[in-house]
Amino acid sequence: MKFLIAALVLAATPALAQEVDCAKAVAQMELTYCAEQEWMTADADLNDAYGAARDLMRQVDAGLPEDQKGAEANLKAAQRAWITFRDAACAAEGYMMHGGSAEPMVIYGCRARLTESRAEDLWQLAGSE
Repeated sequence: MKFLIAALVLAATPALAQEVDCAKAVAQMELTYCAEQEWMTADADLNDAYGAARDLMRQVDAGLPEDQKGAEANLKAAQRAWITFRDAACAAEGYMMHGGSAEPMVIYGCRARLTESRAEDLWQLAGSE
């Protein structure tokens, strides 16, 4: 059943994108779409922040003896662990609306919130904020 709902939302997304004013969204499909767009925007910023932090960690590694390098590898491991955490935390939060039409919106909203926070942390690490 969840697959069917997800397929219907995805099929309607292109048409929905042309019509939705997220500032005025009221229907559940619109609210879910807008929450997903917010997460996608946050994720794009996260990717930029991660790239900047990774570049800095590469520079740090370049200045270290071979046996002391690990800045980039540790950042990569931390980011992978964070993604696992984010996805599990947001799935748990989604259970507040489990099985309902608002569940995807709650999950997307959680992902947007946590992703924005992580991006801010990475920008600070990269020295860009």
